[in-house]
Amino acid sequence: MRRRPGIGGLQTAAAARDQYRLLGENVAKIRTDLMKEQLSTFRSQLEDFARKHKNDIRKNPAFRSQFHEMCAKVGVDPLASNKGFWAELLGIGDFYYELGVQIVDICLATRPLNGGLINLQELCLLLRQRRKSDRGLVSEDDCLRAISKLKVLGSGFEVISVGKKKLVRSVPTELNKDHNEILELAQAQGFVTVDEVERRLSWTSGRAIDALDTLLDEGLAMIDDGHRDGKRRYWFPCVSPISSSIVVDS
Repeated sequence: MRRRPGIGGLQTAAAARDQYRLLGENVAKIRTDLMKEQLSTFRSQLEDFARKHKNDIRKNPAFRSQFHEMCAKVGVDPLASNKGFWAELLGIGDFYYELGVQIVDICLATRPLNGGLINLQELCLLLRQRRKSDRGLVSEDDCLRAISKLKVLGSGFEVISVGKKKLVRSVPTELNKDHNEILELAQAQGFVTVDEVERRLSWTSGRAIDALDTLLDEGLAMIDDGHRDGKRRYWFPCVSPISSSIVVDS
């Protein structure tokens, strides 16, 4: 017969478990304290780097993008607030706030033409045209960061990917898979026809017309019936080579 451990043995085992637990907790605390110390050191070094290179961060888009990557690695968001160390040192909070306001203006001005969906590259081009003397100082990365801060305005203002293009949506329109496939197909010429959608996507006529009518109702498409072949073209300004810059003056 196996002997049951006595009270002394149970107490010894319990004490050993407590010691292992305390040891584990101490090791975890040491690691946590070490990581906090390293993080504090990294942040201090980041502040020194920012002081030394603040002009490059302000004026060079590529340098600014790399700086944001460095910040992300140590959990620093220079755009989290317009107050405090980063705003006073770099002023980049104000820079992105200004970009955000201009992006909203451009999206509103072009909405009658594109239905609230604009190509990111075109948006950046219009933004550079509006800023005039600072044309070369705004990158797509800057636009993306400014747009990410516009999400506080509620639905809309987000970046979606359609095929190889990035589109900025400024209205709370929900696009399903059919709509995305049509927009991707339209990237080649800027437009599609019902016949082309049926042939290229292997859809029925009803499915093609239903999806195109929805895009038309949402203001994302424009109709062009002036062709000898009698086929209606559905133009999509958000992916069309035809620029919407004609609507944005300022």
